[in-house]
Amino acid sequence: QVQLEESGGGLVQAGGSLRLSCVASGSIFSINDMGWYRQAPGKQRELVASISTGDSTNYADSVKGRFTISRDNAENIVYLQMNTLKPEDTAVYYCRFFGETRRRLWINSWGQGTQVTVSS
Repeated sequence: QVQLEESGGGLVQAGGSLRLSCVASGSIFSINDMGWYRQAPGKQRELVASISTGDSTNYADSVKGRFTISRDNAENIVYLQMNTLKPEDTAVYYCRFFGETRRRLWINSWGQGTQVTVSS
């Protein structure tokens, strides 16, 4: 009912920047919050950043001051600007949507993931 399309991942050297985008489409009535999570090999998926209604943001301690999450409410897009990337940021990054469909069902959806690789 809600599809998420991520883009912007890739290979970058340490200290570089990338910008991830996630477009939500489908039967969307409202969005409560969207966010980015990541999962490195052998590790659990973890929250990177989230943004909720009213643009309240939340960041993992490891990315504070380096990453910025923002959203375009009109286009249902969430962005993650990642600066000063470190090798430990290497992971698959997943977009997450939590909101209400036109059928007034609350759903939690995940994107397919986009690979971010930071070389040292």
